[in-house]
Amino acid sequence: MSRVTINDVARASDTSKKTVSRVLNNEPNVRDSVRERVLAAVAELHYRPLTSARSLATNRSFMVGLLYDNLSPSYIMEVQAGVLEACEARQYSMMVQPLVSTAPDFVERVESILSRHQPDGLILTPPITDHTKLLKHLRDSGLPFASIAPRQPKDCIGVMLHEREAAAEMVAHLASLGHRRIAHILGDPKHGAGIWRLAGYRDGLKRAGLKEDPAYMVQGQFSFESGVAATRHLLALKHRPTAIFAADDDMAVGAIWAAAEAGVSVPGEISICGFDDTTIAKQVWPPLTTVHQPVREMGKRATEELLLRVLDKGEARMVEVGYEMRMRASTASAP
Repeated sequence: MSRVTINDVARASDTSKKTVSRVLNNEPNVRDSVRERVLAAVAELHYRPLTSARSLATNRSFMVGLLYDNLSPSYIMEVQAGVLEACEARQYSMMVQPLVSTAPDFVERVESILSRHQPDGLILTPPITDHTKLLKHLRDSGLPFASIAPRQPKDCIGVMLHEREAAAEMVAHLASLGHRRIAHILGDPKHGAGIWRLAGYRDGLKRAGLKEDPAYMVQGQFSFESGVAATRHLLALKHRPTAIFAADDDMAVGAIWAAAEAGVSVPGEISICGFDDTTIAKQVWPPLTTVHQPVREMGKRATEELLLRVLDKGEARMVEVGYEMRMRASTASAP
């Protein structure tokens, strides 16, 4: 079968090639009756625009690049799903590129990727969102980008969440259950999330009238393994904590694993909670109390703001999304 072309759609809808193009690009000033006629012809003919032809006509690649340097596979998978949903709505493709943001040639590697693939814009995830040298390069080059949870959101477009307040609320929940020895497994200090969630932990302690104890603050890396190691350390303390707030779900699940290894009951002897509400939070036993961060929605909203700027369809901005507390079986009253 020969490939259906835009000319076939124009003939079937009794319109011009230019009108079909305007409808497919969701441009304004097309009568609703004409738009409906064109879309009906597109559906009937199973027309799919040829990306190479669109690129030649518009000088765009119709591709968005997603850059990440994050140890949490569940977080990245959720972000990818949201980015892909927004891309498909605009007939864009998604390119996913894992990177090591601490590598000395990091910016040069990004330059090489941009040169090879020529994306119309980039989605940046933590900690890449805060890489000063890369941000300067992108701004100097004029390539549009959107940031997910940047540490300095003022001069960016993308999406953010009040992680500090959410973390404080989680600590307040533990305090309301009678816990007085509340530990925190810190996130990667290169991430804005790690900094905000630590600040929220401190805020929560202060609101509950509890003093900080450096012994209860153990560094993690947003990974299952670091959650296991940190919890082993906490359980070995003479006065071990009765609750642990981990800065993400992967570390919280590592904490549950380490508690089981040590024969410590969760939540009977120690309560454990996390942050993000990724898929693993509902799969582990006991199910994890956590802060629901709408990661998939954040990926989608960041991409929508990016494409607003790329396609000049409106004013792109930094969007704020809300969080929810998800109380499950991994937390209970203090022993």
